[in-house]
Amino acid sequence: MDEEKLHSRLEQLREEVNYHNYLYHVLDKPVISDYEYDHLLAELGQIEEAHPEWITPDSPTQRAGAPPADKFKKVRHPASILSLANAFSTEDVLAWGERIGKLDKRVAKTGFAVEPKIDGLSVVLHYRNGIFIQGATRGDGVIGEDVTNNLRGVRVLPLRLPTNPEGPKPPPYLVVRGESFITITDFEILNKHLEEAGEKTYLNPRNTAAGSLRQLDPAITATRTLKLLVYQIVDGEGSLPKTQVDTIKYLGGLGFPVPESRLYPDLEKAIAACQAATLLRDKFAFELDGMVIKVNDLDLVADLGIVGKDPRGAIAFKFPAREVTTQLLDICVNVGRTGVLTPNAVLEPVEIGGVIVAKATLHNFDYIAEKDIRIGDQVQVKRAGDVIPYVIGPVIATRTAGQKPYIPPHTCPACGQEVEDFEGEVAWYCINTACPAQLIRNLEHFVSRGVMEITGLGIRIVEQLVNAGLVHDVADLYTIKREDLIKMEGFADKKADNLIFAIEASKNRPLRQLITALGIRGVGEVVATDLARDFTDLEALAKVVVSPEKGLAELQTIEGVGPNIAQAIVDWFDRPANRQVIDKLRRAGVRPQADSGPQAPGKAGPLAGLTFVVTGSLVGFTRQGISDYIQAQGGKVTDSVNAKTSYLLVGENPGSKLDKAKSLGVPILNQDGLQKLVEASI
Repeated sequence: MDEEKLHSRLEQLREEVNYHNYLYHVLDKPVISDYEYDHLLAELGQIEEAHPEWITPDSPTQRAGAPPADKFKKVRHPASILSLANAFSTEDVLAWGERIGKLDKRVAKTGFAVEPKIDGLSVVLHYRNGIFIQGATRGDGVIGEDVTNNLRGVRVLPLRLPTNPEGPKPPPYLVVRGESFITITDFEILNKHLEEAGEKTYLNPRNTAAGSLRQLDPAITATRTLKLLVYQIVDGEGSLPKTQVDTIKYLGGLGFPVPESRLYPDLEKAIAACQAATLLRDKFAFELDGMVIKVNDLDLVADLGIVGKDPRGAIAFKFPAREVTTQLLDICVNVGRTGVLTPNAVLEPVEIGGVIVAKATLHNFDYIAEKDIRIGDQVQVKRAGDVIPYVIGPVIATRTAGQKPYIPPHTCPACGQEVEDFEGEVAWYCINTACPAQLIRNLEHFVSRGVMEITGLGIRIVEQLVNAGLVHDVADLYTIKREDLIKMEGFADKKADNLIFAIEASKNRPLRQLITALGIRGVGEVVATDLARDFTDLEALAKVVVSPEKGLAELQTIEGVGPNIAQAIVDWFDRPANRQVIDKLRRAGVRPQADSGPQAPGKAGPLAGLTFVVTGSLVGFTRQGISDYIQAQGGKVTDSVNAKTSYLLVGENPGSKLDKAKSLGVPILNQDGLQKLVEASI
């Protein structure tokens, strides 16, 4: 392809990827699969790698491409980024309405917009000709911190405002304000991962958003699933909306994610809407601490001016606080999948926000020591949304002489083995992989998506297998027989066959996935990928224990592997029970592919020389999973059907590829047919 056509292809790819980012992250309405999206992004990256002079700041590849910063530069905002005055009751809001009504008679005739008050971090975004050029925190309202490179990693933020024939055209210059936050679900997932890695967890979603956005390394921010809602135009050129409700519509039309903004004809109805939202606060996906009532007429808002640092034209209707005081009766300790010991508070039951709370998290043992939390204390407990309640701290004034500092356990509460704490980590660990408290969660992790991908083997079935005595470690999954499953509740012939097929297919997952699946402390997907790049197979990695000192040194030459992770790897492979698991996996035929991915198409295998196209939903497989399986058998997987296609593999609800295959006379297979093809060629 000549340079002109290649550059044209680059522009086309950027437009396509930006468009699909918008559909997926902002509208939540993707029209292509993750697999297809990844291919587009990979092609774009390859062109830019060959022509670095063509890389531009708004390219989708640049979302996490900047080096870590030593510190953040200061940014002066084009206008004051104001805070809001608070109202805690209907009377407070009515008093506000009366005050501004005395200042301007137009208030009596205006409408009011009501929007959620997101508990996140305010950001100010600058666009020039539709391209994102700078982003900053609110700071003191006049000067903020430049977090442009970090914001590029926030997927919902448009780097280039999408071209929408039916929407408004981006103005030459636009500055908007929004709120960066993390959803309650993503907050809990992140904290779980941090806890398993022995790192400090965040106290609440707001701290998470602020901490994630102010990371000095943009690559870390990019791994956090931050969201964004934009609700205000700070500055801009051209014809801009005159009302708040129209502003939200305008910003949404430009491609920004926006909150819901509802217009009410008078203040009484706006207050009623806020009161109704109080009852529905737990239905929101994110944490919010109230609703905002805004004068809809923006010219009137400007004329009303500000008082102190608050605009007179808006007020925050705050939800009732959900913090209570109760007694800490005991501290119990749970053991997680990776052996992390997590302390939890046993409380005198108390109502918080309509829910009876009897347990709350204490995060980790360092947190207990820092806050000096003692059994018997009166403690403050907070619950927000669906987030697990947590202990804020003790009420020292009520403490009696009998309460003594808490001492963490020296043995695992589940198996009685000694626990370990590692320098530089907040977590304490049970290092006994045979610990019964870890087995089910270990199995759940082992079979999950992105790991060994044994689809159809969920937590309920894992529990059934363990309770039936069929599985005592992860390797036992590969000894399960069809007749074992048929005896279990909920299994018929087809379901048993599908699960056996999925288990069998997982034997050829890439090495990086098997390393991730083992659940070695501190070894997630990234570290596992790096390890798989340096070791050709699991046996080679296991040899680090032959000479532990040499093994530790060798491991630490790998990027991302520090002393603690290196020690964890050596310790894991040094334990007889773990070496037995590796041996059982090998004898069961689990042969992970080298880091280059699944066996290269065309190499020896039962499907060598055959080209497949996949359409429809398959039982027991993700799209990537079935591609890996076919390639592991020597076959090739392509995206489009043509005369050279050997077989079309069809699942439920196939697309237009089925019609094309029929018109070209391409043979069609279902999953049973694929399995028979593999077995017949072995």
